[in-house]
Amino acid sequence: MNRAVSALIKRLTDVRFSKAEIIPWSCPVPSFGDLLKAKVATLGLNPSNREFVDRSGSELVGTARRFHTLGSLGLGCWSDAKRHHVELILESCRTYFLRNPYDAWFKQLDYLIGETRASYYGTAEGACHLDLVPYATTCKWTGLSQRQRSFLFSVAGDTLGLLLRDSPVRLLVLNGRSVVANFERAAGVKLHGQVMGEWELRRGSQPNVTGVAYNGAISHLSGVPLRHKLRVIGFNHNIQSSFGVTREVRASIRSWIGRTVGSLS
Repeated sequence: MNRAVSALIKRLTDVRFSKAEIIPWSCPVPSFGDLLKAKVATLGLNPSNREFVDRSGSELVGTARRFHTLGSLGLGCWSDAKRHHVELILESCRTYFLRNPYDAWFKQLDYLIGETRASYYGTAEGACHLDLVPYATTCKWTGLSQRQRSFLFSVAGDTLGLLLRDSPVRLLVLNGRSVVANFERAAGVKLHGQVMGEWELRRGSQPNVTGVAYNGAISHLSGVPLRHKLRVIGFNHNIQSSFGVTREVRASIRSWIGRTVGSLS
């Protein structure tokens, strides 16, 4: 992972990043949790700005800090980063769920993968979280222009494939339709979609939102050959932000994941 993180840091020196809404002083986040001990990985679009700032937009410091920044590493710019800085970033990734994780976001995903017997937390462990783009932005992903999104996907390049290639991950769980669509594009695959009636979201006077489950497997990702076949499943609802995702829908998705893949312990 050292080489992957070094490459991600080097890309931060690209002047085009200044136009892509990247938080310029935030480190890249290759994983949340210990990727090298994970059998299950959930997948999102990119790290939330709340991994680096509080509600007022101020940098998290002290015990509230989640990941390293230029300031915490004592660097003036990312081009000054050395090998020991990379190690510090990786350590903050490995120990993320042991310190101050963003529970408001991760507890919901951890619940969904519960029947695999893997968890981000505690003695179960065996799970981590990855993103298609490992850079935090100042605004939500939906606030970026299409040009900015395309640029970030292009600079993320083959990072996800390289990380998964060198990991024990056997199951990748995609959180939301945007993640599914962009993963399919990166992997060059079309996952099998199945309408799930019990996942339908009611929207009052608006049309209801159909629930869809996705299922497939890959052996290559972004041109990177994986060392084992990777099972990929997902759902079209973004669990943390889709309006109308009820407790019953979450429980149904959790049960579906359990039935589909069983226990990975």
